[in-house]
Amino acid sequence: MRLINSPFAPQAPITPVGPRALWPPLDFTLGALACCGACVFTNPLEVVKTRLQLQGELQARGSYQRHYRGVLQALWVVGSTDGLRGLQKGLTAALLYQGLMNGVRLGFYSYTEATGLTDAPGGSLISGAAAGALGAFIASPAYLVKTHLQAQTVAAIAVGHQHNHQWFGPHSCLTALIAAMISGVAVTITMTPFDVISTRLYNQPVDEFKRGRLYCGFVDCLMKVCATEGILGLYKGMTPVFVRLAPHTVLSMLIWDVLRQRALLYRH
Repeated sequence: MRLINSPFAPQAPITPVGPRALWPPLDFTLGALACCGACVFTNPLEVVKTRLQLQGELQARGSYQRHYRGVLQALWVVGSTDGLRGLQKGLTAALLYQGLMNGVRLGFYSYTEATGLTDAPGGSLISGAAAGALGAFIASPAYLVKTHLQAQTVAAIAVGHQHNHQWFGPHSCLTALIAAMISGVAVTITMTPFDVISTRLYNQPVDEFKRGRLYCGFVDCLMKVCATEGILGLYKGMTPVFVRLAPHTVLSMLIWDVLRQRALLYRH
C-alpha cells in the first residue's frame, strides 16, 4: 500500500525564490494606473492646496483679501462658485503628471530592486532618490499645466496669476494607513516649502522672452516669499498637503500592489 503525502517520504529540495520582476513597460503602466486611480479622489485637495499657496503672493500679511481660510471652507468656496467640476480642475493634467512621475518612479525602483541593486550598501537610498528625481524631471511639464489649470477660476475668488488656458476635458490596510499618516507628517513639514515655491514658479507670468516676471529662480522666490509673507508663507496649503498625502499614498500603494500581484499571477 502506497503512502501519499507521508511525512517520512523523501521531499523535493526547496530552492529559494528570488525577486520576480515584471516586464518593465508593464510595471510602468501598473504604477501609472495605480497613482492615477488615487489622483481622481485626491485632486480636489490639490486644487485647494494650489489656491492657498497662491493666495497673498508677495503681499504682506493682512494687506490682501483672503478668499480661502482653510481646507473645508476652501472646498466649499470652490464648489459653490465653480461647481463640482471646479473641484476637479486640472484633472487631466494631474492624471498625466501622476502617470508619468509615479510610473517612472515606481517602475524604475521596481527594476532596480529586481536586479539586486537595492541589496548593495546604500543601494535602496540611491535607487529611491534616482527614481524620484527621474520621475519628477519627466513629469515637470505636466505639473506646470496642472498648476495653471488649478489656479484658474472666476475673478471673485481668483488668486495668483490667471493663465488663459482652456479646461480640456474631463498585507494590511490599517498598517498602510498608519505608516502613511506617520510618514506624511515628516514629508509635509519638509516638502511644503518646496511645494509652495514650485507652485509660485510654475504659475508666475512670463515676459516676451519666457522669463518669469516675479521670480528669477528658486532662491529668489524663497527670499521674496520670506521677506514679504514671512516664514509662514512657505507653509501655505500645508493642511491639504497632509490630508491629501495619506490617502493618496495608501491608495497608490494598494492599487499598485493588487495590479502587480494579478499580473504576476497571470504571468505564471
